[in-house]
Amino acid sequence: MPLRRSLSASQVLQACFTVFLDSPNTSLLKSRCRPSAESAGRQSTEPENQVTRVRICVLGSTALTVGGTRVRMPPLTTKLLLRLVAAEGEAVPVTRLYRELWGLPHNGQVTRAHRTQVQQRISELRKAVDAGEDATSPLVRTEQMLSGPYPESAYRLVLDRDRLDSTEFIELVNEATFSDPATAVVLLNRALGLWKGRPLQEVAESDFSEPLVRRLMGTLDTARGELVRAQADLGHPELALPVAEERAAGRPDDSAAAAAVRSLRRRVRARRGDEILRREFNGISTRLVVKAGDLFDQHDANMAVGFCDTFDTATENDVIISRDSVQGQLLDRVYGGDRGLLDRALRKGLQRVEPSGTEHVRDKPKGKRIRYPIGSVVPLSLPGRRVFAFVHCRQGNDLVTRSDPDDLRLSLECLWADIAVHGLRKPTAIPLVGSGLARVELELEQLMILIIDTFLASSRSERHTPELRIVVRPGDLHAIRISEVARFVEALDHHGQAPGDLRGRLLDSATFTAKGHARS
Repeated sequence: MPLRRSLSASQVLQACFTVFLDSPNTSLLKSRCRPSAESAGRQSTEPENQVTRVRICVLGSTALTVGGTRVRMPPLTTKLLLRLVAAEGEAVPVTRLYRELWGLPHNGQVTRAHRTQVQQRISELRKAVDAGEDATSPLVRTEQMLSGPYPESAYRLVLDRDRLDSTEFIELVNEATFSDPATAVVLLNRALGLWKGRPLQEVAESDFSEPLVRRLMGTLDTARGELVRAQADLGHPELALPVAEERAAGRPDDSAAAAAVRSLRRRVRARRGDEILRREFNGISTRLVVKAGDLFDQHDANMAVGFCDTFDTATENDVIISRDSVQGQLLDRVYGGDRGLLDRALRKGLQRVEPSGTEHVRDKPKGKRIRYPIGSVVPLSLPGRRVFAFVHCRQGNDLVTRSDPDDLRLSLECLWADIAVHGLRKPTAIPLVGSGLARVELELEQLMILIIDTFLASSRSERHTPELRIVVRPGDLHAIRISEVARFVEALDHHGQAPGDLRGRLLDSATFTAKGHARS
């Protein structure tokens, strides 16, 4: 009896695959699986025979591009192209093309001479549209149609979805209506990005364009309505609102569209609460928010708290530190009035900081006497976040604190650098530092612009927090010309930078001008 040898699993699979390839119906698969001569020994250097891509845009002013290059056509040829687009894949007889584009002949009969004019324009169109296309599958095709006793020529435009923006637009919107909200937002934004204006503009007055134009305008309205709904479902009323407003503007008599706008505005106001300024800087993945409120209610954010250079914490009788100051509130509201607990946390953090000097008890009989440089930062740990105590002013031996714009700028630059290391990538809430007893000789809006400018400059070099939140006490709002801040912010690009000359004027006039000086 012959000895039987057991086969491994891989050998069995190989044998089955060989039998399959030898079957009579697998010649196509063989051709796809068999390596070419080039791939067996070397990579082919032959250029691939790629078809030049044609793109026709009719959502707005008509544009024809071939291989990414714009192709100019005579006005009548452009109208001929749009007539074939308006047919939506149907063939159009030559006599109808003449009557609709050239007009009705005097005797009402389209003669051979008239048909020749159409054919000449078709030839022009083919030269533009079919350039580089496969000759066996042109985009402009000739057919024969029976429209009377004799057949006549007719022309059909055959375009894939990615060659005609109106077709792509309709299909994207249709796909979005059956998609989940997140996918719908992507598809609808892509579709609306194709819309450049009223479709088929060059033949807008023609009867033949009316059905397709009406359909496209209806699809546009559907796209906007679906995008509003999807953004609202995803919890982004602020993104839904501008789309809803644009939709309502095109439907002045639609009470439902107006009601949707009002509802979204209420949701946006409720979400933003006390926000008075917001700007996204997508280029550096951060945002700026200015809001009226209480710094110590920002429980989702790190806090930045300014200190004097001695890190004093005593608030008894408001002699050394005012109980109403941010440092005083930090002691009471975060550390429960336990000064020893706060001092121990500060001493631990200051072990890494070299003191700048020590006062003698005769010169400074009250308060702490070890001084630290402007810009010293101590990150204090809280559950899930940090308090960044940073030196932005000096305390005199007379217990009066003083600072200036240069010291404040330096302290802020050091603060942002430390947050980049220890900030846990959380939002950062900061009060209007320098506006109180630090006595920085800048107006409140100038202080705010200085905070914003240093933060954005730091964010351009290193991402450290997704949001800077400047928290202003409601009672201080009346004293701030927030429109000046908004003017500065709106002049910036998505990276937080303004054009060089404009940035210089803004900073010179708004950021570094002391009180009482002329401002632009």
